[in-house]
Amino acid sequence: MQFKHPELLYALFLLLIPVIVHLFQLRKFEKVAFTNVAFLKHVVLQTRKSAQLKKWLTLCVRLLLLAAIILAFAQPYTSKNNSFKTKNETVIYLDNSFSLQAKGNKGELLNRAIQDIISNVTENDKFTLITNNKTYKNTTIKSLKNDLLQLGFSSNSIPYQSAFIKAKTFFSKQNNTKKHIIFISDFQKNSDLPNIKPDSVYKSHFIQLKPVNINNIAIDSVYISQTTAANTELTVLVKNTGVTIENIPISLYNNDKLIAKTSVSINKSANTTFTLPTNTIINGKVVINDANLSFDNTLFFNINKPTKTNILSINAANHSFLKRIYTSDEFNYTATKTNELNYNLINKQHVIILNELETIPNALINALKGFTSQGGYLVIIPSKTSNTSSYSGLLSNYQIVLNGLVENEKRITSINYNHPLFNNDVFEKEVKNFQYPKVNSHFNTTLKNGSSVLKYEDGNPFLVQSNNTYLFLAAINSVNSNFTNSPLIVPTLYNIGKNSLKSPILYYNIGKENNFDVVTSLQQDDVLKLVNNDINIIPMQQYFNNKVSIKTTNLPNQSGIYTIKSKTETIKNVSYNYNRTESNLNYHDISALKNITSSNSITKIFDTIKSNSKINALWKWFVIFALVLLIIEMLILKYFK
Repeated sequence: MQFKHPELLYALFLLLIPVIVHLFQLRKFEKVAFTNVAFLKHVVLQTRKSAQLKKWLTLCVRLLLLAAIILAFAQPYTSKNNSFKTKNETVIYLDNSFSLQAKGNKGELLNRAIQDIISNVTENDKFTLITNNKTYKNTTIKSLKNDLLQLGFSSNSIPYQSAFIKAKTFFSKQNNTKKHIIFISDFQKNSDLPNIKPDSVYKSHFIQLKPVNINNIAIDSVYISQTTAANTELTVLVKNTGVTIENIPISLYNNDKLIAKTSVSINKSANTTFTLPTNTIINGKVVINDANLSFDNTLFFNINKPTKTNILSINAANHSFLKRIYTSDEFNYTATKTNELNYNLINKQHVIILNELETIPNALINALKGFTSQGGYLVIIPSKTSNTSSYSGLLSNYQIVLNGLVENEKRITSINYNHPLFNNDVFEKEVKNFQYPKVNSHFNTTLKNGSSVLKYEDGNPFLVQSNNTYLFLAAINSVNSNFTNSPLIVPTLYNIGKNSLKSPILYYNIGKENNFDVVTSLQQDDVLKLVNNDINIIPMQQYFNNKVSIKTTNLPNQSGIYTIKSKTETIKNVSYNYNRTESNLNYHDISALKNITSSNSITKIFDTIKSNSKINALWKWFVIFALVLLIIEMLILKYFK
């Protein structure tokens, strides 16, 4: 037992006063003469004994009464620890990812968790609440209740380890506080469980919300599997967690018009194909009907009118290999000679190729510097007889130094598979042995800024990149090299052309960094917007002469088809979808975690925390005891004869 005001216990010394008074018997007795005392002696003896007993009983009762009053004012209490002097700090992580749409015993998991938090957190206790997309610091359930009831699902899910580390940052550095982390999630296997070390400062409580069943069907992805002159085949991949489904309908819409419908049987995964007319603009969505998770029942996509990349080749050598790569269905390819170059064409291009020029005129150097600074891509193929000092005037702008020519045969054997030119399914696997192309002579280089894309067998670079400039270090005409006949020529130059203008793809995933280009001309201070009904977003964008590069990360955060607009002009559409990682309803077993308290009930965890810090106030019992003693004293004085 402990006391809130232990200093009041000194008042117990006052109990000595009635004891002293009783012992010294300060009251004086008078003698009364009586003729015959023989009979009274017996009565006097009995009366003195009764009076003495009554006094001792009264003394004891009064001492206990006074002691009870003093102890009541000292406010005694009991606790499992020194809770009266210790403050609580609580941080709650509430996982509001889409997997919490699953149904539990009492309804949707997230809604049930919100109700349990509201019911179990004391109204005026301060705590910090973290979700996947919001943070409420040092708040109370009273002020947070409305926000909690309106809390929606987040398209961005935080890895469990990151969420745990983030939760710990909200605690103070005080040592006399009890710190509790309450981690509420379904603990899907798409993220590793946090590594929790023994810690006397923090107490971790993990609550796993479990659905009634783990059956879920999701539209995993949509892609174009084949394109012909007349038709485009659109393949839909559907995945299933749970029992086999014999017949699941799949509907395809263009805008809100149903244009095709089919059904598939699915165990773990299945796909189906829809045939669409080629060169038709489609604002599409694929829809299934599944009663479990709803966020993955729809996938939006766009097939826009293709935008061709503008390629300008300035030639002093044969350019037939360029014409074969940059075909008219995807590129606007223009070829010219240096003395016939129309400089007005430069700012309209996305890629400019210098094909084995011996010298580069100063006017062209200045034009190319401006072109690359505006986001244009430059490919430089030197000639065996190129004037290196002339090239230095251009290459110095990209921190590349072209050294002298070396007459030495070398093979091109090394591919940088991590480079953006080759990391998008160009190769099914890393090729270690193939028909290596070779060169008969080459230039050496000093690369101050950039990376090697292709290398010789001795590790020196054959193709280097610095920002959006690519430099071949050897002439690739048929006399000096067989590179134009090798399998590497097509993916290398084709992807340079494609990367120069990143046209929007079928769809993007929300929560990831997405980049695409829009071919348009904007007036000063104009911006592009992404519009979907009432949603109006101005994304990060950079304007160049002939395109606008757009980057999106956290926004938009709702799936759908967004229209790219400049003022009231509609340019094209782009689709965003929720990431499908939440669709797989497989869960960790948190009972294997050490150094935590685990449960599947929010109420149980809060009850445990409250019981550990509960203070049992006893002063009321001492007041009641004092009242009882007062009644006993009155009864003794009145009825004890």
